[in-house]
Amino acid sequence: MEDKLVRVAITHGDTNGIGYEIILKTFADPEMFELCIPIVYGSPKVAAYHKKLLSMQTNFSIIDKAEDAKPGRLNIIATFDEEVKIDMGQPSKEAGEAALKALDRAMTDYRSELYDVLVTAPINKNNIHSDLFNFPGHTEYIEHCVGEGNEALMILMNGQLRVALVTTHLPIKNVAQAISKEAIVKKATILANSLKRDFRISSPRIAVLALNPHAGDNGVIGNEENDIIIPAINELEENGIQAFGPYPADGFFGSGAYYNFDAVLAMYHDQGLAPFKALAVEEGINYTAGLPIIRTSPDHGTAYDIAGLGKADPMSFRHAIFTAIDIFRNRSYYDEPFANPLPKLFHEKRDEGEKARFAQPKQKPIPPKASQEQA
Repeated sequence: MEDKLVRVAITHGDTNGIGYEIILKTFADPEMFELCIPIVYGSPKVAAYHKKLLSMQTNFSIIDKAEDAKPGRLNIIATFDEEVKIDMGQPSKEAGEAALKALDRAMTDYRSELYDVLVTAPINKNNIHSDLFNFPGHTEYIEHCVGEGNEALMILMNGQLRVALVTTHLPIKNVAQAISKEAIVKKATILANSLKRDFRISSPRIAVLALNPHAGDNGVIGNEENDIIIPAINELEENGIQAFGPYPADGFFGSGAYYNFDAVLAMYHDQGLAPFKALAVEEGINYTAGLPIIRTSPDHGTAYDIAGLGKADPMSFRHAIFTAIDIFRNRSYYDEPFANPLPKLFHEKRDEGEKARFAQPKQKPIPPKASQEQA
């Protein structure tokens, strides 16, 4: 497959956060245009405001639709007409509405195949929450819009570590009841398939974390390991998936055991993400596996405390773009052998007589004439 410039859709996120700063800083580097055609879903006016505020020189082109995006430039689509009040570093419903309009337009354009991958700048979940966005976050909303019945899996990753979650944005009090053998098997299977197709790992090894401290100490602290997690691991092994554990989370990360695995499956949000963010520093990204759409994002939030100060580090955002492009190409290579299956033995319009000849039963052989000795 010949490499091409990948069309990268970018939603601008919360307009009072660092979204435009990391976008503009990323595409101040002209080498980025050798990898992709960026299409920002947002507001040229808001982009110009941030550019002036930050004294940045990154130029951009205003386009009406994704089809008009040109290589070698930062393309921005206006996803709404009304003025948006910018109040840097401050949460507001107006900023949330602007983020949702950009995301909605990007979802619509994905259905029309107008871009290849999606990278989302950070949103404020409280600001964007409304009757139109009644979801815990980006992941669930994108799954609802373009998941086509598939279930999403959140993976936090960098060059050395991938952490996936059985449960995502749940209150801690609800985690234990949401852990089931079926849920673990389903998420681990999605993870294994993603490692093969999206990351080209032929035989991935997955570490499964325990739910309770010390992996339950054989039922002294909790029974979820014996009753749920170990049976799930056994079923995964029966299905040909290399799953190991359950491992107590503290010792697993503290000892560096994660280096021995291609991915880690954590039971809940903070169990996996707290150690990941401590280890990943500025290179971590969020990848939404399991869906037809390829979507990544930086692993940080809106960073209101430094918004408008020029201090935002674009490294995580840049890696989100790199990862999305890599996954797009990996999927293309992985899927290519399945694109043209071998033809059937008989074509529909092949000569009917030819079919009949093969379909006729064989005649019994004529026995030789008996010799006179036999007679």
